[in-house]
Amino acid sequence: MSYRVAMDIGGTFTDVVCYDEQTGAVTAAKAPTTPHDLAEGVFAALGQVVDDPARISFFVHGTTQGLNALLQRAGARVLLLAAEGAGDVYQIARGNRERMFDLRYRKPAPLVPRRDVMEIGGRLDWRGEELVPLDEAAVRRAARRAREEGFGAVAVCLLFSYANPAHELRAGEILAEELGEEVLVVLSHQVAREWREYERTSSAVLEAYTGPVVRRYLTRVERRFTERGLTVPVHVMQSSGGLVNAGHAARRPLQTLLSGPVGGTMGGVAAARLLDRPHVICVDMGGTSFDVSLVVDGRPDVSAEARIEGHPVLMPVVNLHTIGAGGGSVARTEAGALRVGPESAGAVPGPACYGRGGTRPTVTDANLVLGRIDPDRFAGGRLTLDPAAAHAAVRELAAELGLDPVRLAEGVCDVANAKMAQAIRTLTVEHGIEPRAFTLVAFGGAGAMHAAFIARELGISEVVIPPFPGAFSAWGMLEADVRRDLTHPYFRPQDDLDGHHMSQYFAKLEAEALDALAGQGVPPDRRSTRHAVDMRYEGQDYTLTIPLRDAREPAEPGFVETVAARYADAHTSRYGHATPEAPVEFVMLRTTGLGSFPRTTAPAPPVREPGPATVREVIFDGVAHATPVLRRDGLDGAFAGPAVVVEDTATTVIPPGCLATADPRGFLVLKVNP
Repeated sequence: MSYRVAMDIGGTFTDVVCYDEQTGAVTAAKAPTTPHDLAEGVFAALGQVVDDPARISFFVHGTTQGLNALLQRAGARVLLLAAEGAGDVYQIARGNRERMFDLRYRKPAPLVPRRDVMEIGGRLDWRGEELVPLDEAAVRRAARRAREEGFGAVAVCLLFSYANPAHELRAGEILAEELGEEVLVVLSHQVAREWREYERTSSAVLEAYTGPVVRRYLTRVERRFTERGLTVPVHVMQSSGGLVNAGHAARRPLQTLLSGPVGGTMGGVAAARLLDRPHVICVDMGGTSFDVSLVVDGRPDVSAEARIEGHPVLMPVVNLHTIGAGGGSVARTEAGALRVGPESAGAVPGPACYGRGGTRPTVTDANLVLGRIDPDRFAGGRLTLDPAAAHAAVRELAAELGLDPVRLAEGVCDVANAKMAQAIRTLTVEHGIEPRAFTLVAFGGAGAMHAAFIARELGISEVVIPPFPGAFSAWGMLEADVRRDLTHPYFRPQDDLDGHHMSQYFAKLEAEALDALAGQGVPPDRRSTRHAVDMRYEGQDYTLTIPLRDAREPAEPGFVETVAARYADAHTSRYGHATPEAPVEFVMLRTTGLGSFPRTTAPAPPVREPGPATVREVIFDGVAHATPVLRRDGLDGAFAGPAVVVEDTATTVIPPGCLATADPRGFLVLKVNP
């Protein structure tokens, strides 16, 4: 065994990266995604880099199966069991505070209609002490209904189960007896052992809704790989940026909801470490979407909760902002104006230039018309583009708007760039973060083509194009750690805090996290833990997560004063002010277990003789420039734009006024003038 392999299944292409543990060589490949059978595209890509799956020593992949099921509303039918008297919690949800004055706002439609909510007798108080025994007969009636009406999953969310899960556990036992393994049973305290009834219910419903799809997919993938000789476990990327094996992912499928996009963030973490750039904006532009995430102080920007398609989830999630802007985004007219995306041509039929029956112009077609794509070397020469089809599609839309086709093509790119720049502002400026203090790391099949233009829009002076940018998300998965996140509710005002008691709880969580890592096959010398506590000022509703040094810190003298000062600093950073004299409260304990793998070296492509550069006309700001087309593996030293750099997985466009340097580790660094 000598290969470590990672795979990212996107909407248009499936990317694979292979690291040879004996030679240190890194190879990347891609193949069109096959929506009718994803495994077909997976093995087409894998076959380009690995001759025998039995030689794979580590395999990880990102999946968008759960997310796609949610986006397409194609998940399982869910029966929700709620506590008696609380059956309307999921329907009522939360008020619209962020868009209070938006007359067009529509609350996201619940994934479970009210008719599919059953109330179950039994009650715990806020401390978890039983007031009324669980109505087991009602649970059995619910199981019979689930079986008779063909529900694919049952979600159980009972009041105060985060304090005492006894009622939910018993309900789960009854449902398992009645339904067997054919119906997925989700218990809310196992999904999110946290307070806030609606958010915990939403998290459980999301896992129940997407879980059967994810479980079937993971089971099928494991079986197909085993049939082809794979002898090691299949690992899956989590939304938190960590890894778990497929068995755990099948039991907790919600954690894989953002599995695909997060790989690029972890690649950004590795790039930040290799380049000594602690603050990085990661942008992943593929064929269908544009994902933005941050690396701050060398770590991924992770939140304890998120909203996905309007539905809140309580779990650690890399902060991602996604819009429908990619190479396949369709350009069209709307109310007499040019619109680009969010509709995508996808893999089939794809952009007009793919020659697969597409006729509407896309961002890829516009770039081809502008001369920014080499039609003969697209995707490493495995896909020859049709310039005539691209020109025809762009020309037809230009006629609708009364514009010159070349001017329209540049307008399509400008609109897409503006949308992507605004997506970055949403994750930075709107949260008090100055994007000009960051380095932009661009990847994905189309990211390197647009990165310099996006940076100019935001005033960012440095852009980094990593090696194999079209498969960088897959490489990032090889850099991720196995991760398990544990929580425990811990409501204490500062005056009632017993630091030794808190420290003991952290020690229990630490032991549980280390045991979980052992169960994932992580050696003892590669296991570590991190601890944090959720805090707020007295009277506040929401919290901030404050890191701790270790599990013993709460027992040290002066802990309350020290952590309160950290909270004040975090509050100032997040909201612009703090009240240091106000008393604080402790709400939640958090422990993260991390299991590291040996790091790969930077995936630098081999440097070859540059050979004769071709020159062609490329349009920049309405002017045709004689532009050299260079191969990435022949670059060495610095050169000025304009230039187009081609490689197997992406094309990098360097506009006039930019200076590019080929880093010895294989990164292409652009200095961008505003």
